[in-house]
This record gives sequence, C-alpha cells and structure tokens, in this order.
Amino acid sequence: LFSTVMAQEIHSSLELESVIGFNGHVVSGLRVHPDKKHLIYPLGWTVIVKGIKDGKQEFLHGHTHNVSCIALSKNGQFIASGQVNFMRFKADVIIWDFEQRSIYAQLSLHKTKVEALSFSPNNKYLVSLGGVDDGSIVVWNIETKQAICGSPATAHTAGHCLTVKYSNNNDHIFVSAGSGTLRVWELDVSNRKIRPLECQTGKLKRVVKCIEVAEDDKFILCGTTSGDIMKVIMKTGLLSECGPVKTKYSLGVTALKLLKSGLLLVGSGSGAFTLCSSANFKILKTVELEKGVTSIALRGEGQQFFVGTESAQIYRFSYEDFKEELISTGHNCAVKDVAIPYGTSELFATCSQEDIRVWHTDKPKELLRITIPNMTCNSIDFMNDGHSIISGWNDGKIRVFAPVSGKLMLTIYNAHQMGVTAIAGAKDCKRIVSGGGVRVWELNLNSHQMLGSMKEHKDIITSIKIKNDDKECVSASSDGTCIIWDLDLQTVIANTFFQTVCYHPEEYQILTCGTDRKVTYWHVYDGSPIRELEGSQSGTINGLHITQDGKYFVTGGDDKLVKVWDYMEGVVTHIGTAHGGSITSLKICNNSRILVSTSADGAIMRWKFPHAASS
Repeated sequence: LFSTVMAQEIHSSLELESVIGFNGHVVSGLRVHPDKKHLIYPLGWTVIVKGIKDGKQEFLHGHTHNVSCIALSKNGQFIASGQVNFMRFKADVIIWDFEQRSIYAQLSLHKTKVEALSFSPNNKYLVSLGGVDDGSIVVWNIETKQAICGSPATAHTAGHCLTVKYSNNNDHIFVSAGSGTLRVWELDVSNRKIRPLECQTGKLKRVVKCIEVAEDDKFILCGTTSGDIMKVIMKTGLLSECGPVKTKYSLGVTALKLLKSGLLLVGSGSGAFTLCSSANFKILKTVELEKGVTSIALRGEGQQFFVGTESAQIYRFSYEDFKEELISTGHNCAVKDVAIPYGTSELFATCSQEDIRVWHTDKPKELLRITIPNMTCNSIDFMNDGHSIISGWNDGKIRVFAPVSGKLMLTIYNAHQMGVTAIAGAKDCKRIVSGGGVRVWELNLNSHQMLGSMKEHKDIITSIKIKNDDKECVSASSDGTCIIWDLDLQTVIANTFFQTVCYHPEEYQILTCGTDRKVTYWHVYDGSPIRELEGSQSGTINGLHITQDGKYFVTGGDDKLVKVWDYMEGVVTHIGTAHGGSITSLKICNNSRILVSTSADGAIMRWKFPHAASS
C-alpha cells in the first residue's frame, strides 16, 4: 500500500542541552553582564546566557530568524536583541528580562534587519537602527513598550548608517555613524522628535564601523574601515584628531573599547588586537588573533576582558599580562557532517571547511582539531572499533586519522575524481565504502586496495549506509536514485534529489528523504515504496537518522527544525527550534541519550533525546 500520511500537529518541544558555537559576525555580539558572572552572545535564532565560571548555558528563544545585534542595559536588568528577516518583512526587537530569562517586550517597526541597539544610561529608552533596506532610527520607551519617535538615519547625500550608541550620562543624547555620516542626536520627548547635529570631519571621508563614547561624554571615538580612529568633540561635532597617522590597522578598525585608565582597546579586521593611548593612538601592546575582531567586552572595570572574532572563537584577556586565553571555539562556516562513535555518547566529531573537530559531549569542549588547509571535509565516520576516523575530502582523497592524536594514518589518493562526497566504514573495520561513484576499499596496516567500483549513479552521492552484516550497502544520489548494492542490484527510483538514506535496524526497510520534502519508506527486497510522509513544509530535508531500536527517527533540513518522528505511527512527537541556518546533519547516539544536530551557520546543538531506548 502506497499512502501519503500527513504528520499530525500535536508535538512537544525538544529540550536543548548545550550549544557549541558563537556568531562572530555579529558586531559587538559578545557582552559581559554587569553582574560579572555571565557572558551573553548570539548563535542562530538564539541568545545564549553562559556562566563564566561553571559554563552553564541558558537559552533565550523568541526570534524567528538570525539574531543580528545585542545590547545590555547599564544596570543589567534588560537585554535587547534584534534580528534579520526576509525582504520587506518586519524584523523584531525583543527586550528580555534578565532575571526571569523571559520576553519583556517585543517591538516591531523595522523592516528586513535591525542593525544596532543601545540603551540609555538610566534605562528609560532604547534606540534601534534599521538595516540598509530600512534606514530609520527609532527611540522606544521601555516602560510603556511603545515607540516615541523615529527619523531617517542619514541625510539623502550620505551613505548607510551602520551603528548607534547612547551617551553615558544623558538619556536624551545618542550618536549614529556609518558610511560618510556621523551624527549626534538629541531626543525631545515632549514634542516626540529627534534632532541631529551633523559632525564636521573636514576633508576626511570615512566609513565608521564602531563608536565608543567617553565616560564623561566629552568626545566620541570612531573606528573606520580605512584603519584609523577619529576623535570628535561631542558638544560641537568637530573633528579633534585622527590617527594612527603612519601605521593604520589592516582591514579596518572593527571594535573599540575605552578603559577607565583612558587607554583604548582596538580590534582590527586582520585579527590584530591592541592596547593604545586614546590621546595620540600610540600602540602599547599588541596580540594577533585568528581572523577579524568583532567584539570587545569588559568584565567590571576592565581588569579582565573578552574578545570575540569572526572565526567563532572567544578569548579571555587580563589587563596585567595582555595574553590571550582561548575559552570557546566553534565552526565559523557550514558544518558538513557529524559522527558519533559506536557504543559511546561521550564524544562526537564534526567536519567543515578545512577541519575535523572532536568534541567532548558533556563539557562541551573541543578535544582535537585536524586541519587540512584550503580543503573541505565533506563526510566523516568513526570505524566501529573506535581506532580511526575516516574522512572524505573535496580534493578526491580519503584520509584516515587517529582519533586521539589526530595523526594521519593513511591517505587514499585519487579515490574519486570529483571529490569524496560520502563515506561509511564496514563493521569489520577492514573496508570503507566511499561516494563520488560508489567504491569499496580494503584497508591493511599501511596499504589499501580497491575491491570494486560501481558507476550506475549519474550525479553526486549524498549518503551511504552499510548493512550490519557488511554484505550490502545502500547509496543515495542527487540523480534521483537510491541503489542497494550486492543484493541483485535492486534499484529504488523516485523523482527527487535524494539527500540521505537510512536502514531500519531490522534491515527490511530503508528510509530516504530529499528535495521533495518527503520521508519515504521502501522495501529492501524489491525496491517498492511503502509509505510517504510530509517531512517538511518548506525546503529540502538534509539529515536523517534512526534509533538503534528502530522506534524513532529524526529529520532536519532547510526549514531549520529538528523533528523527532514515531516510525510506526509516522507522526512528529517533538520539534526543536534553535538553528539559524539550514540543518546539514543529525545523529542519535547508540543509547538514545542525546541527539546532535549541525547547521550551515556553524552551530552544533546537543538535544536531550525525548524517548528512552528499549532494553
């Protein structure tokens, strides 16, 4: 019987246990709460509150798209976060009550993107800046949760506004800056107006990426894409000085923070992080970090500070020795695959552009990083004995690594001409099946040989799974076919680009999913379809995995939702919403304790699997 079954809408929420990742592309996205105990930063649709000492994570869910900016009130009572949205749709600002970890207000006026946010010094007002497609500045009354007034952010002759910052002492003064624009605004609450004072920078034409206001509000410091810093008198709007004159910051000044001592912390687009004088911009100390600096957050008076970079890494510094300590790592680009070793849920591995990383599940902490420069790892798997990690790369090589040391144990050159797109290890730990065409390899101590090559597929192999007895495997391809090998060459054909395939543990059925948004059950025996489920309302399903007992399976794809399904009933039991990018891969550990999902924005999420494993 071939039936189309619509998934029921009754389901619970998946419990998110921990997140690995940090969106380092959000300017000033990393913040330290005034209580000095918590870090606050965005990842995907989520705002994460993380304990500095114990590393405990809490999650603020409410956004419907990627978080684009974050602000903290001076007393720490409120967090504000803005998001991006589809073109011409409204992008919300959410004000969170920090103590309750709940939504205090949801403000909706800007379209497409909220570029920047800033609280007034006495927490009366919040100023928000819309993105390029919006171009407006709005001032909100926090108590009434209403907009007071708004205005276009720049004059018609100027470029786009990129950042906004409140003064440190006056609830009615704030600064905005961007491409060829620098304005000091005054809020007139009684007349519901904001009036700008254009700052005069003379012949200097600059694009300002970040601003810092002096503690006494006497001057503004502006970091520019040209690699220098402008100092502007706040009261008059006149340029006081600009420097450094000789050695500018490579790839522009991307982050600024003034210390109580009058010294200035500067982050650049090249990863240079410096301590310099705010008077003449002379560099006193410098450190080179991995990729561009986007956030500098002070803890207390600035004896300790945290730095976030585009490489999704967070560093901790102490003022005394000015040495970096790497405290958090993550992928800064799409995670291609995830693998959990057989018989344990303590570790898992992920791969993306240039590297494979092994993580401790409970911490969650990076244990090992294997880097191959300028290459992309498409697929990984652990051998069943746990003695090696097998990986497929876009340069056509299969590389086998030791999981503890990361040492390269074996390389299979020219395994596939167009790159290795899928890989799976046999249960006997002596053979590998790889995709790019389907090829079977035998591994010996220091050598290898190809046992077979099957060329029936006409396009990229997206997934390979091997049967428990090692006598059969199934491959899924973008050419619209699934082929079961070694069993009378039964071929499953459907009009879809298959993304992934799975054997049911009892191995009489296989599951497939792909661009048609359907999850399909097939007979292994004759390749006939049994059942079809509507797997997603929008977008391709990219990931699929089934529990060891075969009672449940999970899916994820372009709709950014992690779904847990009942295999027999064909209905969704739980949904997880936290990913900000398309889900690329999912795996359930052997004992059904945890579920790990990865996405195109570099996020790795660990969920508590809601159904206990059958004994």
